[in-house]
Amino acid sequence: MRKKNKELIVVGDRVLVAIEDGEERSSVGLYLPPTAIDNQAVQGGRIVATGPGMPMPDLASQDSDEPWKNAQGSATGGTRHVPMQARTGDYALFFRKASVEITFENERYLVVPQAAILALVRDTNVADDVLF
Repeated sequence: MRKKNKELIVVGDRVLVAIEDGEERSSVGLYLPPTAIDNQAVQGGRIVATGPGMPMPDLASQDSDEPWKNAQGSATGGTRHVPMQARTGDYALFFRKASVEITFENERYLVVPQAAILALVRDTNVADDVLF
């Protein structure tokens, strides 16, 4: 994610989520203090950036006696990653306690590991849903 002259790079199997302001009122109209909103176990938000995924070792090129020899990646190219399920633009529901709050360019975000995501809501085109 790029802001001004800086770039925020999400690493590993983590996602960057724009913080969604919680409901300030309950369903019956009572105002809730911020501490009550912060104690909710599940939170939602829009994903603004994702990491490349969990790196996978290249077992075919490693010598069994010296597994550290090819620590910089395989001889054929860069590191391979297990792909992420989450994509930029998805709406994620995740465990709040697993997230870490950061501030980047005066905006607050949450960094969430993919394992803490419970569900994703993704907008799809009608053409993508056609089965043959």
